[in-house]
Amino acid sequence: MDKTLEKRKKVVYDLICDDWYTPMKFKELAVLLQVSKEDKDDLRKILVSLEEEGKIYLSKRGKYCKGEAKKLIGTYRANQRGFGFVTVEDDPEDTFISEENAGGALDGDQVEFTIIRSPQGRSKEGKITKVLERHLENVVGLYHKRNGKSYGFVLPDNLRILKDIFVPEAKDRGAKDGQKVVVRLTSYGDDRHKPEGEVVEVLGYSNEPGTDILSIAKSYNLPTEFPDKVLRQAERVAKPVSDADREGRKDLRDWQMVTIDGEDAKDLDDAVSLVREGENYILGVHIADVTNYVQENSALDREALKRGTSVYLADRVIPMLPQALSNGICSLNAGEDRLALSCIMKVDPKGNVIDHEITESVVHIDQRMSYTSVNKILTDKDEEEIGKYKAFVPMFERMAELSKIVREHRRRRGAIDFDFPEAKVILDEKGKPVEIRSYERNVATKLIEDFMLLANETVAEDYYWQELPFVYRVHETPDEEKIQALATFINNFGYSMHLGANTIKPKEIQKLLDKVADTPEEALISRLALRSMKQARYTPENAGHFGLAAAYYTHFTSPIRRYPDLQIHRIIKDNLRGRMTPERRAHYEAILEKVTKQSSEMERKAEEAERETIKLKKAEYMEQYIGKNFDGVISGITKWGVYVELENTVEGLVHVVNMTDDHYEYYEERHEMIGMHTGKTYKLGQRVKICVLDTDTFLRTIDFKFVKEGEI
Repeated sequence: MDKTLEKRKKVVYDLICDDWYTPMKFKELAVLLQVSKEDKDDLRKILVSLEEEGKIYLSKRGKYCKGEAKKLIGTYRANQRGFGFVTVEDDPEDTFISEENAGGALDGDQVEFTIIRSPQGRSKEGKITKVLERHLENVVGLYHKRNGKSYGFVLPDNLRILKDIFVPEAKDRGAKDGQKVVVRLTSYGDDRHKPEGEVVEVLGYSNEPGTDILSIAKSYNLPTEFPDKVLRQAERVAKPVSDADREGRKDLRDWQMVTIDGEDAKDLDDAVSLVREGENYILGVHIADVTNYVQENSALDREALKRGTSVYLADRVIPMLPQALSNGICSLNAGEDRLALSCIMKVDPKGNVIDHEITESVVHIDQRMSYTSVNKILTDKDEEEIGKYKAFVPMFERMAELSKIVREHRRRRGAIDFDFPEAKVILDEKGKPVEIRSYERNVATKLIEDFMLLANETVAEDYYWQELPFVYRVHETPDEEKIQALATFINNFGYSMHLGANTIKPKEIQKLLDKVADTPEEALISRLALRSMKQARYTPENAGHFGLAAAYYTHFTSPIRRYPDLQIHRIIKDNLRGRMTPERRAHYEAILEKVTKQSSEMERKAEEAERETIKLKKAEYMEQYIGKNFDGVISGITKWGVYVELENTVEGLVHVVNMTDDHYEYYEERHEMIGMHTGKTYKLGQRVKICVLDTDTFLRTIDFKFVKEGEI
């Protein structure tokens, strides 16, 4: 071998990279390189160095193989079974990371990694070489302390954190055994040591009311309390509307105007008005002017950006703004003067917006209406409700008329209307679920949805053509592979979609949904179509909204609970007041990338937390029904079992180990589970009868088994 270590290193690397080279174990390499006993330690150092650089890797069988030296950066997503994946922006394919190649990374960490294996037609495999940025600062879990011990451990709620966390006695904050706590990590540990931390908050015993959902909120690092400075500022700015506030605004206080929301809503962002002008409709969508109270870069504004959105959990709301604003001066409460931004649209009989005005306004809501009341008036023709709101009934009837027109206009251009039931969990005073039912979309919810969509599109198009910095809500065209897979699958049912050159029109998806409506396969195909879609996000660049078949779309209508809406209200007001100077434009161009990224990330986090609380309460609710039978529909099939959804939206898994009447194989391309001996087949959308086997509120899972014919 060469005399210097570096030269030796090159020889070793060149040998391993040689095309004729077959991966070898250390002993075989040493023989081939004619390494003496004294030089074996040097060879080990060389191999370790090449591994750390990602140039080679050690296989599970102990053989050294060529690696790709290119260093990549991505986000590590751990799996509770030990392995994980690294996701890289703009790369649709994740890289598999085995447990031994995780390099001490934890879920969510930003990591540097190399590709160590990229076999043709199979998933890439990588090795994490460095943790660049830690994602987890705080961990929520169950505190355990054995009698007589001076230390304790926290068992993380997050099953992707595979090690418990050591807590020295002096850092336990007085936590008792069996309490839920938040622990701040002071050390992330390594192969030989557990992570270490200090308790920063004791949430309470796990069986105390509200502790379960508080634990979920804390695990997603959702701020549940406002800093004192923010609360004081909210109290200071929440003053009644004054003459100075009204000055320069369009006075709409004599317009007939209502809010229409759920019965329990307290933060009322939007009000609507509607009159006829000849054959056209004059639709007013009036949105709370939150920016009048939340000044840019104030403590209120910084806290709102940090939160990004209000979060609606099963037993609580974590608002983006303090209640003095969200339920008070910013909320469009009936009988009070309120400041607003109004989008007033002239809509023709075909549903086209032929003229519009976006203006600062002052409004006075005549009546706070609920979806239930409006639906009773329009659908049920309830005489009592009609009599109670007699003065508003003609406007509601016009609204229903216009809603139908604009919905049909949207349908004609190809907007996709996924109509899946959402779950509403009813809790008692102790936080126990007593009922689960699906939210009902009725004529009232639909008309508000239609009017808000129309306002959002109108505002987005206006500001796009003004070429001003702006925030758009975009929903990009689905990946070609996913749509191709959907098209192939629906051929099994005799359906087809027209696919253009490397693209698809949203109208084709809606045509498919129309074709499968009221068929046995409707639920199956609708779900697969939804899963083929990308997630919507916020961005300063307009890319259109695929699902709505809209060339321009934004979020303008909910500034009390969404930061992007608040941000574009500032832009609109600067523009209306003639303050959009080159300096101001440059300011917005500089901040909007960060604002939209933060808003999109917080939206995802809020959605995940909301889903987890619902899953928790569903599992808790179904405990009382263990051993009971239900009718359901197969909602998903995987190699480990069949998911079944009940009428009340509860979903559980029939695991393959509980399918004891046969040996079942999963056929991915057909989304079917087939018995090898009986030929019995389970398909998506199939109606089945199940029995509740078990529930697990910690894992938030529900286990079912199929009920055989003749079983009671």
